[in-house]
Amino acid sequence: MNLQSMIGNLSIVETLAPARKTASENGSAIDTSDYTGTAKFVLVSSAGGGTSPTLNVKVQTSADGSTGWADVSGAAFTQLTDAADVTDSIDVDIDNVSVFVRVVTTIGGTSPTFDCSVTMVALAQTI
Repeated sequence: MNLQSMIGNLSIVETLAPARKTASENGSAIDTSDYTGTAKFVLVSSAGGGTSPTLNVKVQTSADGSTGWADVSGAAFTQLTDAADVTDSIDVDIDNVSVFVRVVTTIGGTSPTFDCSVTMVALAQTI
């Protein structure tokens, strides 16, 4: 496959909608059966607040998209303790996870807030 056709087959999937986060949350289940290879998960955080705020973000996988969620090995972002203009990314081998993935956040601190989002960029399978 040449570079031009690869670019044409890239998909951008919102895994955690951009918003002010004030509590831990689980993103929606994403069916990965239409993707192949390495997916890049991109975390963007533009503002943070509260006292000693922390944000942990990781990717989990499940066979059915509703139960049995397990952490994907090596698929956790570096913890954020302040969030001014942070962009980070991690790679996940879509071919070696269960059918579904989701992003999970854990927020800590006193009255913590984080303005952030996570997007998945993946190569769609071609027939």
